[in-house]
Amino acid sequence: MAATDTTRQDDPSVAELVRQFSAQTSHLIRDEMRLAQAEMSQKARHAGIGLGLFGGAGLLAFFGTGALVTAAIAALALTSLDVWAAALIVAAALFALAGVAALLGRGETKQASPTPERTVENVKRDVEELKEGRNR
Repeated sequence: MAATDTTRQDDPSVAELVRQFSAQTSHLIRDEMRLAQAEMSQKARHAGIGLGLFGGAGLLAFFGTGALVTAAIAALALTSLDVWAAALIVAAALFALAGVAALLGRGETKQASPTPERTVENVKRDVEELKEGRNR
């Protein structure tokens, strides 16, 4: 009978279990909030990079248009083909760079979805574990 008395003394009381559950739940919620914050800041960084690249693509397209205008002026003003041909080559290079920057920007903004996926999955898993524990 002494052995059962010591095991009962070693078992935590219901109040202690509730206190531990409360502490662990609040700790889990704080950790999930920190994870969501870190995930969202990473996604915001990708969105910022993508928007910057789109801005750069627009600026390069603007200069490409300026080069095309220069090429048209040079073609009308000069009889030599070299000046406007060079302007067309520069314009083509600027448009190609604008296309590359736009594609890179598109890739960065696709990575910036507004939902913190890992956090949502962790919360779903935690809820399932709580349900399973309650059903035992």
